[in-house]
Amino acid sequence: MAELQPGKVIRMGQVLAFLLISLAYLWLPASSKRAPKLPPCPQSCSCTRDTAFCIDSKAVPRNLPPEVISLTMVNAAFTEIKAAAFAHIPLLQFLLLNSNKFTLIGDNAFTGLSHLQYLYVRLSFAPGFIENNDIRSLSKFTFRGLKSLTHLSLANNNLQTLPRDIFIPLDILSDLDLRGNAFICDCKIKWLVEWMERTNATVPAIFCSSPIRYQGQKIWDLALKDFSCITTDFVVHQVLPFQSVSAEPFVYSSDLYIALAQPSASICTILKWDYVERKLRDFDHITAHSAVYCKPIVAQSQLYVVVAQLFGGSYIYRWDTNVDKFIKIQDMDSRKIRKPNDIEAFQIDGDWYFVIADSSKAGSTSLYRWNQNGFYSHQALHPWHRDIDVEYVENEGKPRLIISSSSQAPVIYQWSRTQKQFLQQGEVAEVMDVQMVKHFKFKKDNYLCLSRYIGDSKVVKWEGQRFTELQTLPSRGSMVMQPFLVSQRQYMALGSDFSFTHVYLWDEEKQKFVKFQELSVQAPRAFHYVPLEDMDLLLSPSFKSSTLVYRHVVVDLSL
Repeated sequence: MAELQPGKVIRMGQVLAFLLISLAYLWLPASSKRAPKLPPCPQSCSCTRDTAFCIDSKAVPRNLPPEVISLTMVNAAFTEIKAAAFAHIPLLQFLLLNSNKFTLIGDNAFTGLSHLQYLYVRLSFAPGFIENNDIRSLSKFTFRGLKSLTHLSLANNNLQTLPRDIFIPLDILSDLDLRGNAFICDCKIKWLVEWMERTNATVPAIFCSSPIRYQGQKIWDLALKDFSCITTDFVVHQVLPFQSVSAEPFVYSSDLYIALAQPSASICTILKWDYVERKLRDFDHITAHSAVYCKPIVAQSQLYVVVAQLFGGSYIYRWDTNVDKFIKIQDMDSRKIRKPNDIEAFQIDGDWYFVIADSSKAGSTSLYRWNQNGFYSHQALHPWHRDIDVEYVENEGKPRLIISSSSQAPVIYQWSRTQKQFLQQGEVAEVMDVQMVKHFKFKKDNYLCLSRYIGDSKVVKWEGQRFTELQTLPSRGSMVMQPFLVSQRQYMALGSDFSFTHVYLWDEEKQKFVKFQELSVQAPRAFHYVPLEDMDLLLSPSFKSSTLVYRHVVVDLSL
């Protein structure tokens, strides 16, 4: 028996339809036969008064009988169904789009079909109908306006995902067929899992085609916790058109400020956060020749700024509310502080202190204490070692200083409450040329980040009595390695004078940092996290280019 061709089968269907209409006509009363009134019908269609069957149509037929309630379209010669494509057939109740080559059904495609109850866009079940609708995407508002739709079939198409909440307008949907599509079970399908859990519609089982770990698995069996759909990003929020080497945020009189050291401009710049414009703006400046650090300290409701300079000595300024400007109140001992490099401020037992790391050959890191009239020298630490950086750490109620220098491994000083001084306790590890030491705590464990200009930077973990090496990271030209916590995510920014800044994210399972993002910052000298009520910022001072303010962005990939 000769095999029937698709075209022949379609045309046989047309012939059968006309035969049925003719037979029905023979049974009509004689009075009805006298004046037959044939409904309008396009050339590509076969019509009765309330049905239409169309083959090879180049568009949705326009001149159909106004009473048509059922339309079938087969092998249509167009690929896109546009908005309101069927609005001229408002009484339509049944729509079968079978074996076509549609690739896109757009927004509001079925606008005006308030009576439509059955919509089928699928592979035909009739013998010889071998072509599939090749629908690859649906718009979010494809089904808007179909308030009477009860049965929807999108079976056997080429759908890999569906727009979020596409079925929300279908209030009384009772049957949904999505079988035969190659769904990718990633974050974009998470909403469908949630929707199937709460819908009253009957949905036959559909399966994942990818990724491999879900291949062949029923979509409704996926657990919502299996979808890791939240990702983050750091995007530039503001460009400050000047170079700087330090950035220190502080809160004074309930307002947020940033103090930045600008050695090339010989000033300390104070910026104030504008909560309306959501950006930093100029507030004040302090003259500071070759300033390397501008450290704000708010003690007893009074604002002070310690200005460390390479030349001309270092000073302490106080904000005078009577004249609304900074007034110099104190000179620092230039014999002790010759080449300052870093400042840390902290409180111990209610008393304010700050410590300055000095990198001169005969210099000594110096500790200063507040005594109601100003900050005065309290203790000399670690002389003759050309100290580069100092970090204050408090663990288990024990205040410690970690001082790094160019001549030996970082050393640890622990506070003695009886002597009210720091006493040397030991070394961090046998690591030389540490430019900066920064600590972080994740859950119950304590860690240090050691940045190195030559060689690998390191992450070490406190094991109770000593630090042990946990991870090494390539870091040629690194002057800064800053950990910071944002919404339970532990990040670390590793800067370089010769390449991009790398932002890492802590992997709790692997117990190490993994690469997360690259930032284009030239010669960074610090990174400082600033939490705000409605956003999170990352300050990035640059020694060679503009100072950048990044915003931490949370992205839900399931939306």
